[in-house]
Amino acid sequence: MDHLPQSNPATPPVQLYPLGDAALVLQFDDVISEATHRHIQAVARLFDQHPFPGLVEYVPAFTTLTVYYDPWVISQAGRHDPYQSAVAAVQHLLGQVQAAAPEAVTELVEIPVCYGGSFGPDLGTVAQHTGLTPSEVIALHTTPEYVVYMIGFAPGFPYLGGMPEHLATPRKTEPRPLVPAGSVGIAGRQTGVYSLPTPGGWQLIGRTPRRLFTPEATPPSLLRAGQRLRFVAISEEEFQCQQHEL
Repeated sequence: MDHLPQSNPATPPVQLYPLGDAALVLQFDDVISEATHRHIQAVARLFDQHPFPGLVEYVPAFTTLTVYYDPWVISQAGRHDPYQSAVAAVQHLLGQVQAAAPEAVTELVEIPVCYGGSFGPDLGTVAQHTGLTPSEVIALHTTPEYVVYMIGFAPGFPYLGGMPEHLATPRKTEPRPLVPAGSVGIAGRQTGVYSLPTPGGWQLIGRTPRRLFTPEATPPSLLRAGQRLRFVAISEEEFQCQQHEL
């Protein structure tokens, strides 16, 4: 998704609809905004604090929260069919969202990035498109505190909000067959980090030595929805040193 629509000041009611026979989707809005993100995170915290019988997991996204449940377990706990029992449980929790505990302050995650050169072969393209110098692109990209809106595309891949609009650059017309893990890219008004070696069409401006997805770790993903992060520019020498230390 390259285009991030503007938010509506009015908060619409949460819409519920089924996804297959073992999941339901909570649709919070049809636009991406920090207000919608905070609403989703508040509901997610309630699921953590008060999981209903049969809850398997939930998956937050830009404007939705998908809830997966065990139809057999939830049918034993409810008085309705599995879907209606799940809807009743979710609606009960939604009614408590205003009384939910405030969001805990999360530590700011710093992601070191070596910009340009072989690590960021598209830095010049982004500079040319935006009318900035490569140094100005780096300075702008490392200024904000970004919000992790969701993890998707590949395990551990963060979709971030907060990139300066001036850095917006279209995707490449032809995707690369393989993008190295740790590559930092821009696509439209978004920026993100490739967590695994995958095909991709984002404009690559740098690379981090940090591993965003480690299958043997607990949890395996370095980042999660709701966290904030900041990119920190490092030299190629620092990249090599940090890579060997990890």
